[in-house]
Amino acid sequence: MRVVATRERGRNDALRDWLPVSADLIEVPVTTTRFRDAGEVAEEATSLGVAFARALVVTSTRAVGYVELVAGALAAGAAVWSIGTATAEALARVGWPPAATASRAGEIAEQIVEGPVLALVAREARDELGEVLTRRGIAWRALWCYETVGQALDADARRALESADAVVIGAPSAWRVAGPHVPASAWVVVPGLTTEEAVRRDHERVLVGWDRATGARLAALTDPPHGDPA
Repeated sequence: MRVVATRERGRNDALRDWLPVSADLIEVPVTTTRFRDAGEVAEEATSLGVAFARALVVTSTRAVGYVELVAGALAAGAAVWSIGTATAEALARVGWPPAATASRAGEIAEQIVEGPVLALVAREARDELGEVLTRRGIAWRALWCYETVGQALDADARRALESADAVVIGAPSAWRVAGPHVPASAWVVVPGLTTEEAVRRDHERVLVGWDRATGARLAALTDPPHGDPA
């Protein structure tokens, strides 16, 4: 099985922990990360007020470097939550071990019992976290820390996508670049509702989740005798 990972080089290693052992992982970066100025983030966090948030949600490893900048906006004993195990591990390394982690923002939002919540997010992120928190009556605020920018693809990159059995897409910005080259027969693996929504506009075969269960399901779906899911 040929699996194309579309994140930047060095950000795809965690996929190997849950992709099927038979997967031939090919890296085809389709975006690059542009980080927000640290001073802007610190200023916005300060504007929220001292001890504003009772919970902090960190949605990506890319946002971990901004946690110290928003510490003043967190109440004493504020719980830290993370999206993805890689984010949880990165937080632990810098002294902010999360109370819990999940593969999707909506799962974390269902577990949080006290707000306000401060979320460190991508600029282009759809607000799945905020939608669930709002429905549950919990106040929240998103603070964007980075954005992903599409890159031009060379002939080798296009061929890799065109021959893939599965493609891992981490954000709508990545799908905008890769989508035109992904065959209808390929499964597209996404982390959550934001990217799922973008992919499903023009592609039918989508799997949501970045974990071992997703890897097992992908293996079953790409094994010809099993066919498509019911």
